[in-house]
Amino acid sequence: MTGGDRREDDRPARFRDALAVPAFRRLWLGQLLSIVGDQVARVALAVLVFDRTASAALTALTYALTFLPDLVAGPLLSGLADRFPRRAVMVVTDLARAVLVAVMAVPGMPLPALIVLLVAVQMLAAPFLAARSAILPHLLTGDRYVAGNAVISTTYQSAQVLGFALGGPLVALLGVSPALAVNAATYALSAAVLRWGVPEQPVPPDNATEHADRGSVRVGLRGEFARVTAGARIVGSDPRLRSLIGLACISAFVVTVEGLAAPYAAELGAGTAAVGLLLAANPLGQVLGILLLTRLVPPPRRSRWIGPLAVGSCVPLVVSALGPPLWVLVVAWVVSGMACAYQVPANATFVVTVDDAQRGQAFGLAVTALRVTQGVGVLLAGVLAQRSSPSTAVAIGGAVGIVVALWAARAWSRASAREPRPDA
Repeated sequence: MTGGDRREDDRPARFRDALAVPAFRRLWLGQLLSIVGDQVARVALAVLVFDRTASAALTALTYALTFLPDLVAGPLLSGLADRFPRRAVMVVTDLARAVLVAVMAVPGMPLPALIVLLVAVQMLAAPFLAARSAILPHLLTGDRYVAGNAVISTTYQSAQVLGFALGGPLVALLGVSPALAVNAATYALSAAVLRWGVPEQPVPPDNATEHADRGSVRVGLRGEFARVTAGARIVGSDPRLRSLIGLACISAFVVTVEGLAAPYAAELGAGTAAVGLLLAANPLGQVLGILLLTRLVPPPRRSRWIGPLAVGSCVPLVVSALGPPLWVLVVAWVVSGMACAYQVPANATFVVTVDDAQRGQAFGLAVTALRVTQGVGVLLAGVLAQRSSPSTAVAIGGAVGIVVALWAARAWSRASAREPRPDA
């Protein structure tokens, strides 16, 4: 880990230990403000596209577009978090997203324009997440860092539950444009909280010197390519990092349940409110799983659970093949979400393994792999659902995910046995 606040009784740090740090508390508040709006907006877009097209494939494609821009943004924009003050990167990207989403909220906006704006918004997420990941180890050390990651993950999933559960009825009551306007306002509020509540982190010295010494655009572009290559080399040369990315990408099979929520609800003969319930099931499970994992499992033992839980996250999806009713489906997806708690120790281990000067770039590459595989997974599931049914697509995704997760878990077990690793 990054610091020396190892707890004398070696008990896991609690959420309150992380939230006791004022700067982290404000970082957390900014996250909470924006995520609820994000999830309401996702419900609004899913409902809008399915209502206009009645196509499971196009609905899944729209949802996939919240992931696929990271193919470009992850490698090229995440490095901004290593070359500019990290708080400034977060504030600027939040403000830019507020403006773009406000334009999306204009009534009568054509569907193609909404999709283009959605892609632009998602591209700005890459430098924001890289900056937040890079700044976090400076705010929290020791197991408080892991607890802080758990707080962020739990908040994200809890806000998804709230946003998705309320999103369906809210969109049905108010319409798409007001839901998007709420999202724009939350981005602006998040920027304000970060600007005046989180201390700035300077650019790492080596990166600051390099940035100041650029003599031309050509040199800058060459340096940008070199940084992307260096980040890829860091990740590719470490078996631990490679296997952790592989395990993280197992979520590509789990996230299909979100991309197909609207057509799946239609298959079940349920209404708009059921879309929110289906979308909320997996995040609710993740909240429960993170609480159990961080409270009951001591820090040195968490890494042993990463592989088995990754496999377990895919198993409940196969239940869809039996054609269960809505309540059984929701329970199964909650269980799948509980197993997804393995992402917390996996993420913490990945971040603290990388040197601070390359942390933003390496994290950006990891997010690129994660988001692109999620987007491709949702897209393929949508095509399969169009040719068969949403339930069949989810079940097949779960079965394939089990096989891939077993392979990734074995790779992680070998890598972690060979190399010393930080407690996570």
